[in-house]
Amino acid sequence: MEVSRRDFIKITGASAAGAVLFNGCQVPEREMVLESPVRIPEDTINSFENWYASVCRQCGAGCGILVRVVEGRAKKIEGNPDHPLNQGKLCARGEAGLQALYHPDRIRTPLRRSGPRGSGQYQVITWDEAIAELVSRLDDQAKQSSADTVVIATEPTHGLSAHILNTFARNYGATLMAHEPLEHTALYAAFKNLFGQERAPHFDIQRAASVLSFGANFLEPWLSQVNYSRQYGEFRQGGRSRGHLVQVEPRLSMTAANADDWVPINPGTDGVLAMAIAHVLITERLADATAVQAMTGGAGADALAAFRPEEAEKITGVKVDKIKELARGLAAKSPSLVIGGSGPAGHTNGLFNITAIYALNFLLGNIGKSGGVQFNPAPPTPELAANLPATPMRTWGQLASRIQNKQPKPVNLLLVHNANPLYSLPPTLGFGNGLKNIAVIVSFSSFMDETTAMADLILPDHSYLESWGEDSPDPGVGYQAVGLQQPTVEPSYSTRSFMDVILALAKGLGEKTRSGLPWDDYKGALEDIGKKLFALNRGSVRAPDFASFWHGALQRGGWWDTQSSPTLPNPRPPALSRQMSLPGFEGSDTEYPFYLHVYASNSLYDGRGAHLPWLQMTPDPMTTVSWQTWVEINPKTASQMGFKEGDIVIVESPAGKLEVPVYVYPAIPPNVVAIPTGQGHSSMGRYGERRGANPFLILSSKTEESTGAMAWGATRVRISKTGKSYRLPKLEGSVLAVEPDDYKVVEITR
Repeated sequence: MEVSRRDFIKITGASAAGAVLFNGCQVPEREMVLESPVRIPEDTINSFENWYASVCRQCGAGCGILVRVVEGRAKKIEGNPDHPLNQGKLCARGEAGLQALYHPDRIRTPLRRSGPRGSGQYQVITWDEAIAELVSRLDDQAKQSSADTVVIATEPTHGLSAHILNTFARNYGATLMAHEPLEHTALYAAFKNLFGQERAPHFDIQRAASVLSFGANFLEPWLSQVNYSRQYGEFRQGGRSRGHLVQVEPRLSMTAANADDWVPINPGTDGVLAMAIAHVLITERLADATAVQAMTGGAGADALAAFRPEEAEKITGVKVDKIKELARGLAAKSPSLVIGGSGPAGHTNGLFNITAIYALNFLLGNIGKSGGVQFNPAPPTPELAANLPATPMRTWGQLASRIQNKQPKPVNLLLVHNANPLYSLPPTLGFGNGLKNIAVIVSFSSFMDETTAMADLILPDHSYLESWGEDSPDPGVGYQAVGLQQPTVEPSYSTRSFMDVILALAKGLGEKTRSGLPWDDYKGALEDIGKKLFALNRGSVRAPDFASFWHGALQRGGWWDTQSSPTLPNPRPPALSRQMSLPGFEGSDTEYPFYLHVYASNSLYDGRGAHLPWLQMTPDPMTTVSWQTWVEINPKTASQMGFKEGDIVIVESPAGKLEVPVYVYPAIPPNVVAIPTGQGHSSMGRYGERRGANPFLILSSKTEESTGAMAWGATRVRISKTGKSYRLPKLEGSVLAVEPDDYKVVEITR
């Protein structure tokens, strides 16, 4: 290396105090003697191995991590046992962060397009040239009173980074948008309406006696997978009675496979089932009487006449006896918790579904209580309370129309960071077709994904293992917590932190844009936050001076105050809906006979992990398939249509079609087919390109009625043969044999 580890420590402002204290974090002693110090350079001989606490950025949860660094190179990532969110646990995506750091296809230096757009022809430029060019273009738009023709597209974020982006966009006059392929807009809208909270509640799964989950795949990529998985372990075997889990969803997911009871349901009808459960709770006087009075206006069960179990069975496909069993089970096993996730939210009636589901918690009397729905206090500083939520797909559709038609104004400059809308927006929106009308596209990606491949200027970001950052987890842990991200290794290439670039742009554009952004770099901004935390004189790190406090916080991976509590009172019970809202679908049931159920890959997530071979080779937990996309088809359906495993079929919706191999899946209803997300990239590096199929390409552009969120469950499809076949790469040797004539959908109960 040209810069020694000692020099790097000086450059980044870290010190030996920034490394994790061995005893404090209980790193096993065997890990400290695995490598001999004989050949280690002199400048590292006094401390040949260190562990650095930081924050994982492989998804939005913000788990705490420990990074093992030997000779200046990161060797291993573990969960930080001191971090309250994950308490030492980590998922496969978190472990794969090393491959993102040392990936051979990382973009290593700023690039300017030298050939036709999309040709892949670029020339290397310096950072000074790149920043100067971008400042010049932004300044030109501002001088022409066209700052509103600049769009900044990033991932959803919160905390200090959201504060900087919001301030920059507001001062300059740009449009700021956040792209999340499987967005949680309807979910957070329900939280706001029901609980008066901008942030997600803390679901106290570990202390619940019973959990009823409507499509909340909390053992898979949903909100905070590692936190929920850790809690699930306590829920099942935490030194008390074993908790009881019921999972309601159309397909047997990994979460459903770990449940005591799986209840299949017609897609998009979860809200009707939830209201029917409420009807039973009220009719049989199993609900909190005060809540019933408030939620029905004193009318009791009569207010929910439209949701009588007999009516709900016709809509949901769930039998009357099962509806009553679910309601009585919740009342019998207290405290009980009801949660709803991406499945019911991803429909045209998503807000109705989610609202009905979470309203059950008021009837069960678990709001703000142990084993129920708890609320998080506001972050400890105003900057950390900033939020940049996902922009609803309806708004993305309006942007796509604006780009195509240049009305009411064109988009002259598009800045994209940690977002890939060209891959995950439905093609029917026309976003990709409109890119030719944008004068300049700037990408800050570390990899050549689909959107970056269309960029005119590429300014590659650091890996999160090379840069500073923070995270106030959302969902939180029930008290104030701030994770601190520090550089664990020297930057491998000529990359630069996106936040540092934004601050440099603000400085270059003058005082108006820089107002409220006094920092020269993100590290300086983060230290200012640290000083405010130090001034509170409470929490997990206390010290006589700021320098000692800062080193202590870096060693622990953050700051948290277990004694902090929500400042808002518990919300009042809401009025229950008296009218039924049913899902809408693109495609008629005669022409397109199957519901399409799209779900997030357990390893590749929504496609952002497809470039990492560790994640590509991680077997799907239900099918054991890796490196590929597949369509899950019920055995009876497969037999009737003459399909067997590996047959390549055409899955066609009104929006488009895909060719994918069949996986005969016994745990899916005959009228539903399922496809995981993550594959089908046309540009994503050597491990992710031209592999599998992208289900976003056949999704309709329907949106949730109230919030405008993407309704990815609102698509129907038909399936036809191609005459080709393919041997799926998987670990399992055989598939459960099911006689087609005997097959029927049943609840799986343990």
